Amino acid sequence: MLYVMFIQKTKSYNRLTRAAIERHVDNLKRLDEEGRLALGGAFQKYPGMAGMYILRAASYEEAEELCRAEPLVVEGFATYQLKMLQPANQENNYLL
Repeated sequence: MLYVMFIQKTKSYNRLTRAAIERHVDNLKRLDEEGRLALGGAFQKYPGMAGMYILRAASYEEAEELCRAEPLVVEGFATYQLKMLQPANQENNYLL
């Protein structure tokens, strides 16, 4: 199943350090290597929003564990919203 993690900036986001960014990138690499990261990226020109991940997980609870482990969240630079994503594709007749 796919889940979207929307990463929202907190008031301390502007104090983000190089070390915190490196921990964030290490987490992205780990998720990618484990096959859990379908897509990730940063938002530009959307105040308050840092970016998003599309995660592969067996359940909502598992996806939430991945979100809670994100260093930006752990360290208080960001919060998140998690939503299940039902892809529209040829296989499911584009959700018709």
